Amino acid sequence: MPLNPLYISHLASGGLITNYYCSSACRHCLYRCSPQWPKEYISAEQARENLQTVRRLGCLAVHIGGGEPLLNPEGVAAVLEVANQVGVHIEYIETNSSWYRSHAAACTLLDSLAEQGLSTVLVSISPFHNERIPFYKVKGVIAACRETGISVFPWVSDFVADISTFDDQKTHSMEEYQQLFGEDYLERLPYRYWISPGGRALETFGRFSTQKPISQLAAESSRGCSELAEVGHFHIDLYGNYVPGLCGGLAIGAEDLGTPLDPETYPIISRLYSKGIGEFESYATEVYDFTASQAAYGSKCELCYEIRRFLVVEQGVDSRELQPQGHYVYG
Repeated sequence: MPLNPLYISHLASGGLITNYYCSSACRHCLYRCSPQWPKEYISAEQARENLQTVRRLGCLAVHIGGGEPLLNPEGVAAVLEVANQVGVHIEYIETNSSWYRSHAAACTLLDSLAEQGLSTVLVSISPFHNERIPFYKVKGVIAACRETGISVFPWVSDFVADISTFDDQKTHSMEEYQQLFGEDYLERLPYRYWISPGGRALETFGRFSTQKPISQLAAESSRGCSELAEVGHFHIDLYGNYVPGLCGGLAIGAEDLGTPLDPETYPIISRLYSKGIGEFESYATEVYDFTASQAAYGSKCELCYEIRRFLVVEQGVDSRELQPQGHYVYG
């Protein structure tokens, strides 16, 4: 049976990943961002290409995320300028607040970006971020936003009470949270806010999932991974990679959006989209001699990531689909 090609014909809502380099390495990070990544940032030219693609496919507003975008304020300003020229509105910039040094400096930075059109900042608030970023920095960024007239999107304010229990001048480990709020604190976090089942979250939460045999995972996804076609919260990165279905480490060239994907160019994504994880596992076994490390997994995503990492790290596969390679190396 021929593979059913994935066709991203339009885009609804999403964002630009300006960098994977980050001052944190959160346990739930979808894109496995960390300080280990090279300090590379989206160029104005790549931002223009990405935004022109986004606009061509019907999306007129995006957010900016990372990594930590505000580690490079000049880069953010360049993206804002390009967005104005292309006619794509920047809804907000995500930040973990690690860059905060003083109230005056933060206000100066935010004022300059407001002049470029920045209107809203999404401020990350979670125990994951607090493991590496003292909460006084988060509170400082929020205060600076309010003084400069920039709206604050707190993600998520439900955690303020938990984090405020601790000294805001210091970082606090997940183990400290578990000691105070219960050993099941980490396990309960996905019930308190949305965490995508990918990237580092697979390792963090996989052990809490019911383990299923590969045959069962294959049967359950035999109609294909339809989430690869979701366009309600897409991302395009600094290298021109469109991330299908928020599956970090999988990539479609932005230039290939708007037409059905060629299964010869995208054999992995085509197999996953058409017939699911079982087809991909069979392909990896037959072509690359993949052998699963365990008989059962908490989800098809765990198995998929293990196969993809095997292809990149163990087999040295340099595929257009398995990008950026740093996802498998630096994370």
